[in-house]
Amino acid sequence: MDDLNNLVKIVTDRKISMSPLLNLADRKGSKESALVYLLEKEPEATSSRIIKELYGNATESTYASYRKLKSRVQQKLLNNLYFLDHNDPRFPVSRNYETQCIQLFHQANILKLEGEYTLSEKMMRKCLRIAVEAEFTTYSILSARALRTLYVDRRQPTRFASISVKLKRLQEISDLEELAEHIYWDIRMSSAHNVQTRRVLLEKMSRYIAELEGLYKKAKSFNTFNSLYFSKISEYELTGDYNNIIKYTAEVNRQWERGKINQKRFDKRFNNFMSVYAHLRSRQVHKGLKLAEKFLLDIHYSSGNWFYFMEHYFLLAMHAGKYSQARELLAAAHKNPYYRKQRVAAQQRWDLFEAYLHFVFPESSPLRAMHFARFVQSVPDFSRDKQGYNIAILILQFLYYLRNHETDALLARLEGLRKYQQRHLRDAATLRSQLFLRMLLLVVKEDFSLKNSTKKGQSLLERLREVAQPGEAFSEIEVIPYEDLWLLTLDILRQWYDVDPQRKLKK
Repeated sequence: MDDLNNLVKIVTDRKISMSPLLNLADRKGSKESALVYLLEKEPEATSSRIIKELYGNATESTYASYRKLKSRVQQKLLNNLYFLDHNDPRFPVSRNYETQCIQLFHQANILKLEGEYTLSEKMMRKCLRIAVEAEFTTYSILSARALRTLYVDRRQPTRFASISVKLKRLQEISDLEELAEHIYWDIRMSSAHNVQTRRVLLEKMSRYIAELEGLYKKAKSFNTFNSLYFSKISEYELTGDYNNIIKYTAEVNRQWERGKINQKRFDKRFNNFMSVYAHLRSRQVHKGLKLAEKFLLDIHYSSGNWFYFMEHYFLLAMHAGKYSQARELLAAAHKNPYYRKQRVAAQQRWDLFEAYLHFVFPESSPLRAMHFARFVQSVPDFSRDKQGYNIAILILQFLYYLRNHETDALLARLEGLRKYQQRHLRDAATLRSQLFLRMLLLVVKEDFSLKNSTKKGQSLLERLREVAQPGEAFSEIEVIPYEDLWLLTLDILRQWYDVDPQRKLKK
């Protein structure tokens, strides 16, 4: 009871006058609760709308009151962050253990400052135990240092000696982890930059992997394993070795199930995603679709990872020719209440996906023809270094104008395709894109002749089927496989003879 009595005394003597938290169960009992409830219902509500709802009219006085209210609510919402539920398995499993460490360290530190050393030591020892079990080296060091100070203050030489030995080993592991993380962050920065830096990175990857394996062998910690794990995934991804990603993620999953990898830290969701991604890029789309349907249940819909996973789930459906399923996935993404939380570039990718789906499967499409035409004609570039989705945009525009028989616009896109090919598709790793652009250029060169385009495009099509998917260092995203787009192109030419036998394009 002594610990409880001391806590009662500390908290009652030092309590603050106003509650620092929001009562989220009270929907409209106060202005603060009313504001939260209103924003929950209408996240896009303007300040004027909110003021009228809360105060009746918008005046200089009510604007001033609203600013103060907003500041109080924001601070209380920040305080409520301490009480989020981190037990949902659809979030990273490590989050629950990390927040426990943070809270225990904070509580133990406050107790020490209040002179409650006995309970502070108990709390700090618990923090150290959880941190060590979950291999949070930073929190392990923080709590070990705090305990070392407590043992000095309380004249406990035996415990001081024991914690000093443990602290020394933790700091040695931390130094090794810092080296591993530095290598991994170098890899991340280089792979996130542009095509040229990725080429340079590829030349260094084998050396980086060897260094990381050495660091993991010395430290035997989760953090060094994690740096090695992500770096291996990056190497396979950059070189286009997607079959090895499938094998590696499967092996890591087996190690996790046997307890060889810390189950309190490892994010199985990412491992699952990489397997789905690799199935997409290695053209194992039907198996990938089954995995995606299963793994999606493991990701919370509020996470940005949910949308990224859904992008690849959508692409799997498109590559499998399951356009109705792709439509359902697209609708699910748009209905997600966190859709607007995505970066603008991510939302633009969804717009591009919707345009492609409308083009090949206009049945039951929510896009009107006018909106689709406006989007295709004004769609922006997505990447400054012309890598990623740019070619998908140019191809969609070309096919749109081809289907509509619009000469000037089509020839303008033709010139854009030529320039793009000359500037950005010179590397051997971009051969799939090179071949398909040559096929599109062939259509124009043969004066839109179905017979000639089919005959002369056959050899290019056969080469296209033989070319493996490029690595991430050079990849251009195929929203629909080029082989299927070629069949669609020939189908467009075939339809010309029904509506325009003379093949006279619009000016």
